[in-house]
Amino acid sequence: MNKDASGTPSRGPLSGIKVLEMDGIGPGPFGTMLLADLGANVLTVGRSGPANPFGSVPVGSRGRSGMIKLDLKSDAGRERVLKLIEQTDVIVEGFRPGVMERLGLGPDVALERNPRLVYARMTGWGQTGPLAKIAGHDINYISLSGALHSMGKAGSPPPPPLNLVGDYGGGGMVLALGIVSALLETRTSGKGQVIDAAMVEGAGTLLAPIFGMKSAGAWPVERDGNMLDGSSFYYRCYECADGQFMSVGSLEPQFRMMLIEKLGLAAESKDIMSRVHTDAEMHQRFEAIFKQHDRAHWIQVFDGSDACVAPVMSMNEAPQHPHNQARKSFTQIGNETHPVRTPKFSRTPLVSPADDEADREARLAQWGIDPAA
Repeated sequence: MNKDASGTPSRGPLSGIKVLEMDGIGPGPFGTMLLADLGANVLTVGRSGPANPFGSVPVGSRGRSGMIKLDLKSDAGRERVLKLIEQTDVIVEGFRPGVMERLGLGPDVALERNPRLVYARMTGWGQTGPLAKIAGHDINYISLSGALHSMGKAGSPPPPPLNLVGDYGGGGMVLALGIVSALLETRTSGKGQVIDAAMVEGAGTLLAPIFGMKSAGAWPVERDGNMLDGSSFYYRCYECADGQFMSVGSLEPQFRMMLIEKLGLAAESKDIMSRVHTDAEMHQRFEAIFKQHDRAHWIQVFDGSDACVAPVMSMNEAPQHPHNQARKSFTQIGNETHPVRTPKFSRTPLVSPADDEADREARLAQWGIDPAA
């Protein structure tokens, strides 16, 4: 294992960076998980009392060095956090606006203790605005961003895309990028700053290319008519004879020609290529063709092809796919399946989740914490 600047074994490009995380749910812990995946030393501060039922879930809480539980309303608990703030590079909190201030742990107090501190705040609506202190969840935030309205069939309620768009894509990932950016800036200025990360804005950022197409007149606001929303007969999922599905994404003409040939329709290629992407007849014909055989058949038909067709795999199946196995995209730890830490770095490789325990004591020691205490 490589060594970081302090001589500690390197866990990735963020080795040597310390992150203090206030225990929470959703995007904050996901963002700090990404930082831990990249090598940061993440310590979680939990509130004394009952455990957070949505907090330290397996896999999603991986990479943390540990958790200390404190009574944040007590003078002793507050001072303990401030002492940790003095030695950390980053603090991440996801409470409603004003909570950290009422605890005596707001940005002004924290930055006075540590002027180089990156103080990252993760909320749904942001620190300001009419909705700032109102409760919400992923589905609400992506509703106001315009993202949810763009999904699903016309005449039906928009289907929530799990909580990937608001919590994780527009939340945790944007938060992690903001933190790394602020850390880079601190190297130049020597000063810390506050990050106001809002899921409603992060989801909007993910939608920026779509807003661009809309502005150019290439994306109608109405659902079920755009090339990427499932209304195109060459960009959607098709059911197979066994009830499984194949995904089709043959957007470019040359790839669409391959799709047509693989489906046995080469003689009609000129006509099919001239059809608009919403053509109802082509939807029906493709549906009928895919239902003639099971998924295994279609996997074999399109194997090695540039037709942009792939099987829709469950979370149980994905780790077994030959491509994922070849890249070691998943690792099994007991009964937990972990997606691999990503991306891959040539010189500062990331540590496997299976090796997280190996240096936990050394990481806690960097915080001045005795793991045996």
